[in-house]
Amino acid sequence: MLQGLRTVVVHVEHLGEARNWYAAALGIQPYYDTAYYVGFNVGGYELGLHPMEGKDRPQGTATVAYWGVDDVQAAIEQLLASGAQAFEPAKDVGGDIIVGAVRDPWGNVLGLIRNPHFDHGPYLRSDS
Repeated sequence: MLQGLRTVVVHVEHLGEARNWYAAALGIQPYYDTAYYVGFNVGGYELGLHPMEGKDRPQGTATVAYWGVDDVQAAIEQLLASGAQAFEPAKDVGGDIIVGAVRDPWGNVLGLIRNPHFDHGPYLRSDS
């Protein structure tokens, strides 16, 4: 059965541009970098980039992966400054849990969460 989140894959046009954008946004280089897939280790989980050049795909927001951050608003601002688009402003959803989201330059939703009840190791830091 399900063992927990391991990898989140986002589909992008122009894999090289996406690799560079995510490297700058995350403040890290990929651990796996090929012409057909790029993988980043983000706090022990993988964020994968899969090229979609020349392929049609529906754009949806039904499933959103939320990445842990220390400060959701600061992370949103940092990502917006690097070229992301606003999607969901930072908001308290109860129990001091803050969520928000942006769209990367390829339309994928990148969820952000600060959950003091589920501190599972190092998170993507808003100051990186």
